[in-house]
Amino acid sequence: MEQYFAQDALVSMTSHLIFIIITWRLIQAVNFDAFFRKQRVFEARLFIIFVTIALGTTVSNFFLDLISWSNSLIYLF
Repeated sequence: MEQYFAQDALVSMTSHLIFIIITWRLIQAVNFDAFFRKQRVFEARLFIIFVTIALGTTVSNFFLDLISWSNSLIYLF
């Protein structure tokens, strides 16, 4: 039982990190210069980091839920 929780935690952390990295790479393709003031570079970078973490974890949670739901389908039959 404890091994299941450890495996679940490892899969969740790995999934979150992978999707955060993917989101970071995708956000780098967007030009945000028009949205931020010129003297607010630190705030702009921090905002992009927070948006990346939020989007990456949201997408990761979606896929983890989808996997969990698909594993639960065996109890339907």
